[in-house]
Amino acid sequence: MKASFQTVDVFTDRQFGGNPVAVIPDARGLSDAQMQAIANEFNLAETTFVLPPADSANSARVRIFTPRAEMPFAGHPNIGTAFVLAHQDRVCGVPFDRGNMIFEEIAGLVRMAIDTVDGLVAGASLAAPQQFRIIRDFDVAIIAQACSLEPSDIEVRRHPPCLASCGAPFVIAEVRDRAALRRAQQRMDVFLSHLPRDEVTGIHLYVEEAEEGADFQSRMFAPLHGVFEDPATGSANVALIGLLAHLRPESSLRLKAAIGQGVDLGRPSLLRAVAEKVDGAVTGTFIGGGCKPVMSGWIDLQ
Repeated sequence: MKASFQTVDVFTDRQFGGNPVAVIPDARGLSDAQMQAIANEFNLAETTFVLPPADSANSARVRIFTPRAEMPFAGHPNIGTAFVLAHQDRVCGVPFDRGNMIFEEIAGLVRMAIDTVDGLVAGASLAAPQQFRIIRDFDVAIIAQACSLEPSDIEVRRHPPCLASCGAPFVIAEVRDRAALRRAQQRMDVFLSHLPRDEVTGIHLYVEEAEEGADFQSRMFAPLHGVFEDPATGSANVALIGLLAHLRPESSLRLKAAIGQGVDLGRPSLLRAVAEKVDGAVTGTFIGGGCKPVMSGWIDLQ
């Protein structure tokens, strides 16, 4: 049995920037164990597997695996998968409407929109499958330890470190300056003792600082998922923009921000984030960016 694949760099306008994802555009016949093994073999933050939708009204069923576990929802894998499918105009051999692309995922339905430049597919954006929510606050000292920082490096004037989600839960913490963000390094022992994988996807740090066209800079650590640091995390940044909108005093607004990530990894990424707030509630969160194809080939399964 053979399975084709394509890798795509996501949230970038150039090859070898952004966050790479491997896409298996026809995963029919693969077992759960094979999908997990393939994701581990690629050893990227995520690998996606495309299957026919359970409901013909939707475009595809998309399963997302880190090297260690399946994810209910993730950002850059969806963007990269939409980019690949839009180029081939088919899902598992069946034509579909790329102007109405909907993915079935564990967290719910993910609505995609294709971005074009001069008529060519250049990237995509998504609407998060779940409404933004804050699950609980975390102790400053624990989050600081988990990122090899001092408690004073965590900025709490805007909000304490909190577990927030739009389909995948992340601890979101603001740091006091760009230098603190640059110093951060994950500590596996603290993640193992205080941040269980079934509760917390990872820690997403951010600072409000203009740099390379971005309004914010961020870093994300998820070592229990086999992702020691992610160059660009759509599912974390869509929760971040939701949190920022939630904290704003206006009852209703449409908040936009450009979020940089991966700069300190040498893979600069730029994510376009939007949150809509109506009558005090964050009703929708969106993330998007550019894509560049890199590699394609075949996996020989024995």
